[in-house]
Amino acid sequence: MNREKSRIIIIEDNDIVRDGFKLLISSLSEHEVVASYESCEEAIKNLVKDKPDIILMDIELKGMSGIDGTKIIKKQHPEIEILVITVHDDSDLVFQALVAGASGYITKNAPHNKILDAIDEISRGGAPMSGKIARLVVESFQRNQNSPLSPRETEVLELLSEGKSYSVIADELFIHKETVKSHIKNIYYKLQVNSKAAAIEVAKKNKLI
Repeated sequence: MNREKSRIIIIEDNDIVRDGFKLLISSLSEHEVVASYESCEEAIKNLVKDKPDIILMDIELKGMSGIDGTKIIKKQHPEIEILVITVHDDSDLVFQALVAGASGYITKNAPHNKILDAIDEISRGGAPMSGKIARLVVESFQRNQNSPLSPRETEVLELLSEGKSYSVIADELFIHKETVKSHIKNIYYKLQVNSKAAAIEVAKKNKLI
């Protein structure tokens, strides 16, 4: 039985990656790539003309981020399904993307067949996620929902509990080292502790991480 082709647009600022996705989808799937763009701004201008069913969305783009683009597109065209496909798999970005309206989230290093399966799944109304992403979502529901920590503070504390330095945490979260220190100061205050070891102990005991 032949299903109707989904119309797909790709928003990705790396020419090689963008062309690779286009070739992959066009040659190995039943779906049709109707357009591809380097930026959300350019794609949004052409949504009415392109009439996409699905958008493959990168997060880190020149100009508007993929998360902000997702918010705008879902507000204007809630029927469009957005599949975030990115190199990032940290929990804060995952949740920002899902809250913005993304229907699925997979990483670029996923095998080609997994990327095609994700497109098929989203076209059928599913919510595809790579294994690690799905685990992050599950773990978030297992955490104490009354946590005094913000999502970013939780993420900082998780990385701290993995033994990572302030500099490494800053690099992984794309923030300044001073911002990391500020988050840790807030964590200590909220958990009423005055050391890293105590903060981690309290957080694990209360299922905050």
